[in-house]
Amino acid sequence: MIALAGLTLSACSGDDSATDDEPTTTAASGKLNEALAEEVVAHYAEGVFASYTATLDGAKALDAAVEAFVADPTEATLTTARSAWIAARTPYGLTEAFRFYGGPIDNKEDGPEGRINGWPLDEQYIDSTVDTPDSGIIADTVGFPEITKDALAAANEQGGEANLSTGWHAIEFLLWGQDQSDTGPGARPATDYTTAANAERRKLYLSAVTDLLIDDLTQVTDQWAPDADNYRSEFVARPVTETLSDMITGIGELSRGELAGERMNVAFEERDQENEHSCFSDNTTADLSANANGIANVWLGSYAGVASGPGLASLVADADAALSSDITAQISESVLEISKIPAPFDQNLTADAPDDGPGRTAIRNAIEDLGTQTDSIVAAGKALGVTVEVS
Repeated sequence: MIALAGLTLSACSGDDSATDDEPTTTAASGKLNEALAEEVVAHYAEGVFASYTATLDGAKALDAAVEAFVADPTEATLTTARSAWIAARTPYGLTEAFRFYGGPIDNKEDGPEGRINGWPLDEQYIDSTVDTPDSGIIADTVGFPEITKDALAAANEQGGEANLSTGWHAIEFLLWGQDQSDTGPGARPATDYTTAANAERRKLYLSAVTDLLIDDLTQVTDQWAPDADNYRSEFVARPVTETLSDMITGIGELSRGELAGERMNVAFEERDQENEHSCFSDNTTADLSANANGIANVWLGSYAGVASGPGLASLVADADAALSSDITAQISESVLEISKIPAPFDQNLTADAPDDGPGRTAIRNAIEDLGTQTDSIVAAGKALGVTVEVS
């Protein structure tokens, strides 16, 4: 993750957003340095691949920790698996800036995003809960005589969007359990995998759902690999105005429709813990920061593990230096404001949390900052003569 909070930036991505607002659209009316634009697009493609590769590496480390836990379920191995989940979430959070334009992650034909990061999740669809001790796929030996990757993939979102059986948050729930604490995350005991009812089926589920995450992330990563007949080769070969439209739409849609809207404002307005992004592990503030930094990475062209190269900021500066500088400052401010949100996020949603307190003030400011930068990102599309549509 690029450490942006508190710095002045210099130019050297449950689910898809759903809002009632009319889309903000720009028409092609600006000027574009096409040679520089091609460099920006090529550098972006390299950064996307590096980012998904880092995510896949983190998921593989999680898978290894899960298998160690399933083989020997103790509090120590459970803690290690939880730590591996948290470590893998940051690189994945950065990749959210590569969504919202029908790429390999979320195209309508076979994009696996709904299996990877769908939320919010109805816990009782997977396993027993405090209120429903006999619920879930794990307890349903008739409907699910065998727990396999294919069975879990087929069950995902069957009967409702909250009926999520796969992905990061299914794994999160299986590792932490319901969050019944006023001050911390869930505290599922390791005995749920040893002496509790359905312990063996719970092991099978955790192992299978983690393996499925690896499969889905591998599918996406392979589509961005270099020197292959895949999505990346088509992406860089398309007219540069089309690829820039995708890049700008991706960070614009994440900025307001998804991050400010679905992931922050819904929980903020409803004061409902169930609407926070990682409610079982209390990792939500880290998720939000990773998403905001992912936007910054695309804007600046800064990707971990990739040599420096031009980002959108450089390209926009060539057309409108003042606008590029403004957006850089606005992104810096939104990253900083999100970093001020006290963890755990759910403590800012309780009935006792004052609206003028530091937590809710930081959330409100971050939402406003993200909205402001989205308007400017749309203006950047116009400055380049690129059509952009965001919520």
